[in-house]
Amino acid sequence: MPFNFLAILVAALSSFVVGFVWYNPKVFGTIWMKESGLTQEQCEKGNMLKIFGLTFVYSLMLAFLMPTLVIHQMGTLGMIGGPDFIATAKPSYSAFLSDYGDAFRTFKHGALHGFMSGIFLALPIISINGLFEQKSWKYMAIQAGYWTVIMTIMGAIICGWK
Repeated sequence: MPFNFLAILVAALSSFVVGFVWYNPKVFGTIWMKESGLTQEQCEKGNMLKIFGLTFVYSLMLAFLMPTLVIHQMGTLGMIGGPDFIATAKPSYSAFLSDYGDAFRTFKHGALHGFMSGIFLALPIISINGLFEQKSWKYMAIQAGYWTVIMTIMGAIICGWK
């Protein structure tokens, strides 16, 4: 099961495409600015190189994690100790992969697991932070919704792109 760096890269870049739409003033951008207490002028004063550069780095980190969340076969790889131990794995490992190597490796299945990751990881993390920061439910819904959509898309790309 080779590592698909191109799928990881495209998945990371998808956060920019979705963010461009999601945070557009005609979608959730105006509501998000109001709920976060920001003005258009404040947003424009930000260091865009830093913001977009670090956004890419963090999106890439998330994309690197996604295979373990959306590809079932990653669990079997973990059971033998990782890629360094494929050559010394028991014959049952090779037999399992020959029987189930591409099982559940679809865009649809990856999207399902990505969506579940968004609901069970992104939503609680964002909501806990939002509660302590005393943010509104609208703010938390916009943020968690964005990350749930991103994780759904990342999951689909990474699981389905063989």
